[in-house]
Amino acid sequence: MRDFWIACGHHLLDRNAGGWLVVTDQFLKAYFVRPELVPPDDACETERRLHRELLADTRRAVAAEEVAAIVDADARENWQFVLAFRDLLLREPTLEAAYLALVRSGSINLPPLFLNQLVHVILRNALDGCEDPFVLRAAELFFRPQRIVPHEQSLLLGDEEVVGGTNPTPALSLISMLGGTTGAEVDVLSDGNADSYWHRSDQFDLALDLTSGTRGPAALADVMKLWVSHLLGVDVAIEPLSALRDAKLAWYVGLDEEATGIGDRLWHGETLDDGTMTRVLALFRVTFADAHLVVDAIGREGIYLILAMSPDRLVRMKPQNLLTGLPIKHLEAAT
Repeated sequence: MRDFWIACGHHLLDRNAGGWLVVTDQFLKAYFVRPELVPPDDACETERRLHRELLADTRRAVAAEEVAAIVDADARENWQFVLAFRDLLLREPTLEAAYLALVRSGSINLPPLFLNQLVHVILRNALDGCEDPFVLRAAELFFRPQRIVPHEQSLLLGDEEVVGGTNPTPALSLISMLGGTTGAEVDVLSDGNADSYWHRSDQFDLALDLTSGTRGPAALADVMKLWVSHLLGVDVAIEPLSALRDAKLAWYVGLDEEATGIGDRLWHGETLDDGTMTRVLALFRVTFADAHLVVDAIGREGIYLILAMSPDRLVRMKPQNLLTGLPIKHLEAAT
């Protein structure tokens, strides 16, 4: 079995009997040794002591007053966020349970990078044993913002930090801690270069063809199906569709903020202009293996998923919408 996404730190975690991830001291320490948290030479003694003691005991209680006593404002904010993230992971029995608790709370007070890191490692767990680079590349949409790469009539997605960003080291992973770098040119994932994904998976330098009828939409559908199954314990079939105009949106889930807005307008009977419609990148239909799990009458009309891009051609998928937006009667999953 080939490894991938090493930078997410999955090898630092344990797994419970149900296959969900359990936090370890090694995983927490990986955050505490990041450059953002290592005290510089001129750091105050409070910050130095906190860092030293957390390296020795990653789970030790930290009072808010202790963090408030850190002199440097940026360091103080960094510690507030990373300790809030640590406490979330320690409160719940698994990382999956922590993620579900966070997205169901209705109040996400952590920076997006923490949420993306959590999605990254959970997906790495769910996809363990996957041998299809197209599925793995599609899964990157869940935790890495994408940018449309113009190329004739194809709909190509490239990693935003690689094709449009200025930071050569991905900020949304633990890759900097593990010594990885990027900078390679972006190629379009194809049968000819698919095998190269395994040694470059942490570089995020392969573009995905999401054009209707290609392997991209089907691969993304496979990832979404696995995501729902892994976190909710619900079996669904997800089918890529080629057009949005004729869909009866009795129930829809926007897979990003833009798609949610477009779905809302269609649901209210608005006629969308061509410019707005061209921002719809993909449409999917969801079918439940057990129809009794679906809210009454919804299933007969169809359940749709919409993926869209912003006016500046960015795609910021929100995978939590799949977990909170489907019309499921009972959302309890094993922990």
